Amino acid sequence: MEGVDHLAHERKKTQFDVDAMKIVWAGSAHALEVSDRISKLVASDPIFRKDHRTMLGRKELFTNTLRKAVHAFKRIAELRLSEEEAAKLRYYIDEPCFTDLHWGMFVPAIKGQGTEEQQKKWLPLAYKMQIIGCYAQTELGHGSNVQGLETTATFDRQTDEFIIHSPTLTSTKWWPGGLGKVSTHGIVYARLILDGQDYGVNGFIVQLRSLENHLPLPGITVGDIGMKFGNGAYNSMDNGLLRFDHVRIPRDQMLMRVSQVTREGKYVQSNVPRQLVYGTMVFVRQTIVADASCALSRAVCIATRYSAVRRQFGSQNGGPEIQVIDYKTQQSRLFPLLASAYAFRFVGEWLNWLYRDVIQRLQANDFSTLPEAHACTAGLKSITTSFTADGIEECRKLCGGHGYLCNSGLPELFAVYVPSCTYEGDNTVLLLQVARFLMKTVSQLGSGKLPVGTTSYMRRIEHLMQCRCDVQKAEDWLKPSAVLEAFEARATRMAVTCAQNLTKFANPEDGFAELSADLVEAAVAHCQLIVVSKFIEKLQEDISGKGVKQQLEALCSIYALSLLHKHQGDFLSTGSVTPEQAALVNDQLRSLYTQIRPNAIALVDAFNYTDHFLGSILGCYDGNVYPKLYEAAWKDPLNDTVVPEGYQEYIRPLLKRQLHTAKL
Repeated sequence: MEGVDHLAHERKKTQFDVDAMKIVWAGSAHALEVSDRISKLVASDPIFRKDHRTMLGRKELFTNTLRKAVHAFKRIAELRLSEEEAAKLRYYIDEPCFTDLHWGMFVPAIKGQGTEEQQKKWLPLAYKMQIIGCYAQTELGHGSNVQGLETTATFDRQTDEFIIHSPTLTSTKWWPGGLGKVSTHGIVYARLILDGQDYGVNGFIVQLRSLENHLPLPGITVGDIGMKFGNGAYNSMDNGLLRFDHVRIPRDQMLMRVSQVTREGKYVQSNVPRQLVYGTMVFVRQTIVADASCALSRAVCIATRYSAVRRQFGSQNGGPEIQVIDYKTQQSRLFPLLASAYAFRFVGEWLNWLYRDVIQRLQANDFSTLPEAHACTAGLKSITTSFTADGIEECRKLCGGHGYLCNSGLPELFAVYVPSCTYEGDNTVLLLQVARFLMKTVSQLGSGKLPVGTTSYMRRIEHLMQCRCDVQKAEDWLKPSAVLEAFEARATRMAVTCAQNLTKFANPEDGFAELSADLVEAAVAHCQLIVVSKFIEKLQEDISGKGVKQQLEALCSIYALSLLHKHQGDFLSTGSVTPEQAALVNDQLRSLYTQIRPNAIALVDAFNYTDHFLGSILGCYDGNVYPKLYEAAWKDPLNDTVVPEGYQEYIRPLLKRQLHTAKL
């Protein structure tokens, strides 16, 4: 039944202003207007079609991606889109592509690490896409351990050139997006060698392919690393491999904003502080956290809408069966994910502010907050991406068998998203970095050095080590102060316990290795506290719109209390809550799920996603799921013929042999 809104009855239950919530989600009325306009522009353009993507072969998929990328570049120029609008256009096309690395890594690396002269030379070419760049750091043998990279850049004083070389098989560059088939240039990270001395890893701009015929330049071996996880998904990206055989580049193609090599071959530190590199890192990780909220909200939107459409069991006297979303087992799995999508959105907003604050401080040569900002962004990147990857898979399970279909949108969304747990820092490695920072913070408490930023709560360490939660009834868990203190006490006590246990080892590094699992858990506790506290801070803002703030308060409570319930072992073992108080958490969660239930569809409508962007029959806005599933089935290539192509060769001989055998 086309044109019928099968979720209209759900939308009539809404108890808040959905349009106002859309503004809260987008960040501002302006951001909503841009997102709404650009997403509809993409959805209405047939070249950006993606409903058949999971059925395409690798070559066809890749060529289709190239067509979309070039069409997008043309549309951006024709419509004279701003940088903000262009970024939104690329986002809503929703297809991993070489341009992601060109704009997201290659250009920022030149901006952040190139001198003014280098920026003047290379950025205009990159902006006009007269060159296409990638970011060649990861190697076959080293990923997280950047200092272990093996590619070398040896300075030849006689010719004023660097010789880029891959001395081992494991030094092969491996994984850079856009490298496999498209990029003409790369930011290549290599060990700087001057007169036989190793000066560590530096970045170099290296041309990889001819600008005339796209063939690899002499000494360069380059190709694609092969198929990756999932149908469609990241297979639209040409992740590449790259080897150098004594490739020469001019000296001025070393990125020299922070450190330089003179004509005489001397290594010189510039007066630009090395810490500027951290600014780029904070920016990239802030973007990843924002992307986590986007990916999780897409999955939650699909699962929520389908849970309202799907009915199963409980029919009374031939009446309709119960909506799956009305089962408490479904709500207890789905609504914490919905709350998490909002939580990650708001902590992402705060990280955007933190990035701007860090840049201002760096420009004023104030590095005091850098270690905390670095640890904070590392930890938030880790916990949001891990949770989101798990959350997308949980949404697939929440959709039952149909969630396993490619046209549910969830398998491809998961396959595209899950690499974020590894790139820009393996999530466990990042948590260990956070743990090191926490241990240092705890060790300095006695010296009078006050913790800053997201560790400020440790200034009240004496209180937090001995305070007792005063929750007496379930409703008390709705008090932000009670929730916050429980999370602060848990984080503090876990960090202090780790610090105390580390002192038992003669060699601190041995202790760190032995206690690494405990340290990771302490880091998670700290990072979860940050997300909870930033959600609570968001609620202290002036939020307009009928019922909007009340819904956000309920979501905030669901987010915090579902974490408390999930990790109650931490809270109980540290004495942050009692068993009785932990049981009250569960009581309050059930009440909150009932409160959210009539607003669930409206809360995902507030994400303002087009059906094109969602790419899911199960999550379509009108809820007309079953006819669309049936129609889509017939579009599969296997259904092009009634009798399969292998019938004469395989099935018929098999059947005839069995018939013959049966007669004997």
